[in-house]
Amino acid sequence: MHSKVVIIGSGPAGLTAALYAARANLEPLVVRGLQPGGLIATTSEVENYPGFVEGIGGFDLADNMEKQAARFGTQFKDTLVTKIDDSVRPFVLHTDDGDQLTADTLIISTGASPRKLHVPGEEELANRGVSYCATCDGFFFRGKKVVVVGGGNSALDEGLFLTRYVDELIIVHRRDSLRADPVLQERAFGNEKVRFVWDSTVDAILGDDKVIGVRLRNLKTNETSEIEVDGVFPYIGHLPNTSLFTDLLTLDEGGYIVTDGRQRTNIPGIFAAGDVVDHIYRQAITAAGEGCRAAMEATWYLAEQEHAAKKAAQAEPVMAQ
Repeated sequence: MHSKVVIIGSGPAGLTAALYAARANLEPLVVRGLQPGGLIATTSEVENYPGFVEGIGGFDLADNMEKQAARFGTQFKDTLVTKIDDSVRPFVLHTDDGDQLTADTLIISTGASPRKLHVPGEEELANRGVSYCATCDGFFFRGKKVVVVGGGNSALDEGLFLTRYVDELIIVHRRDSLRADPVLQERAFGNEKVRFVWDSTVDAILGDDKVIGVRLRNLKTNETSEIEVDGVFPYIGHLPNTSLFTDLLTLDEGGYIVTDGRQRTNIPGIFAAGDVVDHIYRQAITAAGEGCRAAMEATWYLAEQEHAAKKAAQAEPVMAQ
């Protein structure tokens, strides 16, 4: 299957890129990947995306973006890209279902994944009390007591969502103040279900078949304590999903794809946008903006390639009859 533009990833960056590429009659193909809709689809409520006065659910926002891109001719494929061959043109993409895709240009918007605590019990108790998605799993903790780890927007936003279900929410933060937006802090401090444990980290998640507690360590006194809880939700940042591009593209020390300010990577014809590039803002609106830029750059790149090919064809000497 050949496409002028293949977009890897289907969050706000990828879907906005698809919308712009489709409106440019490039008939883009979006490879959805592991998380259709991106991380925004797991967010309970988005209140800072322009145009939605009362806010909108993250899943609904991503779904609307996909439907809008599809309206103009975007096609979608549910698979994973496992290898990219940039030694030939068009690019060749190998997928986990054994298929091969070819593309004149690529837009990479694979986003980022939640950073893990890397403590004993985390891997063993994943999906048995350890979760990285409050929206997905909050219902299962109705009437329970849970810990949220972190102090940024994600920790408070997802934690406040969990208070719809849980009886008690404990927010464990390694500092003595939060990094989250003031409006979220105000809501958290004013919620009677929420209490805070400051200057502390989770040293271990306890339990055999399910989470029964956590071991905490105070970073100032080095004292440890254990508390009984039914669930643990880590929200301590994200890691860019760039393992596929380690030997292909230039990455910075944090593993993010390096672009030139116009979403262009070190390989002509490959562009990148969203959380796979941005480790500063990491907002849906900034990802969407970068997706727009990447699609426009891809459009101009294809036009330049077509113009160069025509000039080369015109310059070829006419064969003697």
